[in-house]
Amino acid sequence: MVPVTGELRTSIDLDASPELIWGVLTDVPAYPQWAPVLTGAEGTFADGGRVSFTFPPGNPMLRTTVPARVLQVTPYRRLRFGLRLARLGTPGVLDTEHTMTLTDQDGGVRLWLEIRFSGLLLPLLSRALNRDRAPAFGPVATNLKAQIERVQAARRD
Repeated sequence: MVPVTGELRTSIDLDASPELIWGVLTDVPAYPQWAPVLTGAEGTFADGGRVSFTFPPGNPMLRTTVPARVLQVTPYRRLRFGLRLARLGTPGVLDTEHTMTLTDQDGGVRLWLEIRFSGLLLPLLSRALNRDRAPAFGPVATNLKAQIERVQAARRD
């Protein structure tokens, strides 16, 4: 069987230090402020840390509270985590891998945001994911930039 996959990817250029950006990316409880698809988030991205995200109720095949599998934490460079969205959390049914990568860019930082979808349910849910989740992904970069700028301005005050 050929694995079914999909991907959303975007980037944003930021005039902020990697340390400040990293602080926002690892402030898990603040995720709903800039990720409109989330209604809650808790935990810590760190070695041995646990993170979970809460989504609004939707498709009965999907969980609303989903623990994240922390895959990589490279401070000030890359954060990767995976979610098993299917109701029972079974691997390969509907999984996502989220990657946030910071790269140097013209005196600032370019932040890459990527979500990879895979699993057996993807063909059945792709219409709903595109309608419900993909539009929510669009403003994430803009919202995240605004959040970083708010934190930056608060630190200057």
